[in-house]
Amino acid sequence: MNRKLIAGNWKMNGLRADLQTVRDVCAAIKGEKTAPETLLCVPATLLVAASATADGSALRIGGQTCHSRQSGAFTGDVSAQMLQDAGASYVIAGHSERRTFHGETDEIVAAQAASAIASGLVPIICVGETPGERTSGETLQVIERQLTGSLAGLEAASAFVIAYEPLWAIGTGKVATPEQIAEVHDHVRGFLANRFGAAGNAARILYGGSLNPGNAAEILAISNVDGGLIGGASLKAADFLAIYTTACALEG
Repeated sequence: MNRKLIAGNWKMNGLRADLQTVRDVCAAIKGEKTAPETLLCVPATLLVAASATADGSALRIGGQTCHSRQSGAFTGDVSAQMLQDAGASYVIAGHSERRTFHGETDEIVAAQAASAIASGLVPIICVGETPGERTSGETLQVIERQLTGSLAGLEAASAFVIAYEPLWAIGTGKVATPEQIAEVHDHVRGFLANRFGAAGNAARILYGGSLNPGNAAEILAISNVDGGLIGGASLKAADFLAIYTTACALEG
């Protein structure tokens, strides 16, 4: 069984006053390897402060995106090595909001992931279908196409995480059924095992899509669900820690 990863994505939320949430999480989580790994992906403006706050604790800090190049004339962008220098150990790549609002393609996501790995970061590579693709029965084909393109060039030895986030369940309050989640996660596991062998079985697969304290126990117990990529519920320490506590019980 893979060690669970409970990851929060603050998105475009968070000011210095919100570092209290980081402090609260640091104070509550355990450092033992039998406990789930915890991660908060904060805005770039808070990376240095959040990393300093979490220093010495079991909490990891991550970025929310990175450019595929390490430096250059890309005004407003942030490179993977900048994130690493600021204290990040993970970075999200290809979140549906980046794919939708910033036109990030599978090719771009693959380049971001490669840049992250080269900089010592672990990329969390996101895939997921639209409502229309779900309705038309294309979910597994879409997921496989995104995986094929977004993992292009990655070696079996590369450390990465996959996050399945159905677009119709992000910030909507809708949650995929256990059967829907299991079908996709099992398919992703099969793809990874076929592509990377034993390393594909070791890669963690997260569920992201309105995961909250109320549904965490059911979702985190599903086959091949190795944790969650949590949006709104990660902004409040109490909610995030409730999910973490649930994951602790499942790790047993």
